[in-house]
Order: sequence, then C-alpha cells, then structure tokens
Amino acid sequence: MPVFNEETVISDVVAHVLETFPNVVCVDDGSRDGSARRILDSGAHLLRHPINLGQGAALQTGLSYALAQPGAEYFVTFDADGQHRVEDVVRMLTVLRAKEADVVLGSRFLESAVDVPPLKRAVLRTVALFSRPSRKLGLTDAHNGLRALNRSVAEKIDITQAGMAHASELVDFMARSDLRVREIPVTIDYTEYSLSKGQSLLNGINIVFDLALRRRG
Repeated sequence: MPVFNEETVISDVVAHVLETFPNVVCVDDGSRDGSARRILDSGAHLLRHPINLGQGAALQTGLSYALAQPGAEYFVTFDADGQHRVEDVVRMLTVLRAKEADVVLGSRFLESAVDVPPLKRAVLRTVALFSRPSRKLGLTDAHNGLRALNRSVAEKIDITQAGMAHASELVDFMARSDLRVREIPVTIDYTEYSLSKGQSLLNGINIVFDLALRRRG
C-alpha cells in the first residue's frame, strides 16, 4: 500500500484491511504529515522513503519487502485513499488460488460504470485507447490500482517508473510475457477526498506518450 500524505484516512483503511488480512505493508513515500505515525500505530508493517519518490517506487519497495517475508505467496496492491474494497480482494485471491490466472486485475468497467465520474472515465478510456499493450491484453481498466499477483509474477516485477507511469509499465510487462492475465469486476468507492488525488486527463495521455518514447529509444 503506497502512502503519501494520507493521515486523515490511513488508519481506517488499514484497520479495514486487517480485519481480513493479517499482513499489510505500508510504504510511507516521504509524507509531510502524520501518515507514518498513523501507520505505526495501526499494526501494519511500516516502510519509509525519506523523500517522495512516487507511487511506482513505493510499490516496488513494498513488493521487495513482502517477497522477503517467510510464506508469502500472494501479493495485492491496494490504494491508501479508501476507494478499494476488501471483498474484491477476496474474490481476486480466489482466482489466483484456483490457479486460473497469474495476475488478476480489478476493473470498474466490466459491469455498470455509472458511478465512475465522467472526467475519470474519460482519462481511463483515453489511456486504453492509446495503449497498445492494454489492447493486446484486452483490458478495460488498465490503470486500476487494485491488482493481485502470485509469487512467480511478483518476483519478476521490476518497476522503474517511479511515478504514476508505473501502471502503464506494468501493463507493458504483462503484454510482453506469457502470463495469464484476468480482469474481474470491482467497485471503486469515490469520495471527494479520493477524487482530489486522482489524475488529470492530460497527465494520463502524457504517461502513455512518455512510455511509447521510452520503448522506441
């Protein structure tokens, strides 16, 4: 769980997850508020970046730490702003444990997307339109932060995009592999708080354009 200035919500988010899953790793990515103290008091594993490196860097730090824990078999990326639901994680892990996929991605578009704000929907549709890897995998929601991975996949991931472009980097990695990737419908709980931390349409286009240039270079 990457965390940046989430002091007002992180305690409740971690407590909610811990009700079902006993092992939660939070990476405080150079927060300037009291997020780290809240995490420390919550019972989650706390890792800290001394400066803000970006969500991609935080995810890689968390994955590396989780992989080093004895008995760790499945790994989930989960946003810290309270928009994801634990019951969706349970369903995603059921698919992994049944060996039906190597990676399970959450999608807010496989079922009704009426709750997705129009601008957010435009951002996500634009990214999908310009992303060849997303089209190759047949993804409907490539930038959903809710993902579940088996250990084999987690060991192969090496996120080099420190910022928000990590999501496109992960999709590109999956498209270039022979992994079994599956989407399942999930619900995103949008709040004024979580929407205030979302991406703009222009930023979504810039992410795909930047990755395309890197692949050509």
